[in-house]
Formats: sequence, structure tokens, C-alpha cells
Amino acid sequence: MLTFQSLSGSQLTQYISQLAELRMRVFRDFPYLYDGDLAYEARYLKTYIDAPNSVIVLAFDSDKVVGASTGVPLRHETAEVKQPFVDAGFNIDEIFYCGESVLLSEYRGQGAGVAFFEHRETHGKALAGIKYSCFCGVQRPEDHPARPADYQPLDTFWQHRGYEKRPELMTYFSWKDRGDHEETRKPMIFWMKSLYEYF
Repeated sequence: MLTFQSLSGSQLTQYISQLAELRMRVFRDFPYLYDGDLAYEARYLKTYIDAPNSVIVLAFDSDKVVGASTGVPLRHETAEVKQPFVDAGFNIDEIFYCGESVLLSEYRGQGAGVAFFEHRETHGKALAGIKYSCFCGVQRPEDHPARPADYQPLDTFWQHRGYEKRPELMTYFSWKDRGDHEETRKPMIFWMKSLYEYF
């Protein structure tokens, strides 16, 4: 049975190496096909230690970390994450950004996806002024050669969580795909929901 724990700040330090390896392992699969390195991962994850009001939700099997999900107030994110919302006229101080969710494949189907969203949204709602939650997902072509025949996008799951796809809110992230020699830009589409029904 999986257990979940939300951690912030220096509490995360002891888990950095496990989280770095977990991200690299899970993101190698389609649709991300990410070819990363541990040094970059450690630097990336340190931003969640340093950023005010950030959170990482860890999924444990006993004392082993088998999944993780990140979140941070949008105002503390990078320019490429914030800019689409600024351009669309949103107040970024009202938005909580849900970063990645990664889970080892053998633990999927046990409710971790729902738990990750619930923990992050609860954390966001507890912060003064936060009204919305958002995240983004990579857009790969339907005929991508690495797309598995049985691949199922998560769109339906996200919709059931109350998120709406917002194609007008788009940015680009760069990383090196498996088998490539250099980084390429990937389009990322945002999904968004209100954390309160009356907004």
C-alpha cells in the first residue's frame, strides 16, 4: 500500500538523489523521452527547496520513494512558465503551478495520480491569494515514431480532476530526447482549474 507525505524546504534535502533518479527513469518513457543527467536533476530539484511555499508530495512503498509530485506558486517559476499567463492577462499571484508527477510503472493504478493532485491543490488553497491551479503537458505528434501502440494520453483523467485544456496558454521547454545529440524545443500546453467553485 502506498503512503503519501507532503514536504517543503529543507525537509526535502535527504530525498534529492532518490528524486533525481526517479525523474530520469520515468521521464525516459514516451511522451517525454527525456535523456537527463543527475547533476542537472539535483540543481532542478533544489529550486523546490529554495522557493517559498513550494511542495513535493512523495509516494512511499515502505521507506522507498516510488513517486513524487511537485508544486510551487507560479510567481516563483521561470519566465517561460509565467509568461503565457502574463500575456493572457492573468494575475500570476493567484495561480499555483503543479509541476511534474512521476511514478514507477509498477505502482500505477493505485490512486497515486489522484493523491498527487489532492495534496498539491490542498497546499495551494492554503496559501493566501491562490485561486487557480495549473500544469502543462508536452504535445507530441500523433504519428511520433516513439509513440507506443497502447499509449493512452492522460487528458480524460485531467478532465475528471476538473482541469480544462487551454491551448492559448502555451510555452516551450527544451531538453534532449533519447537518441538525440542536442536539445530541441517542445511545445507545452497548459491546463487550468479554479480551486473554488465560485470563481
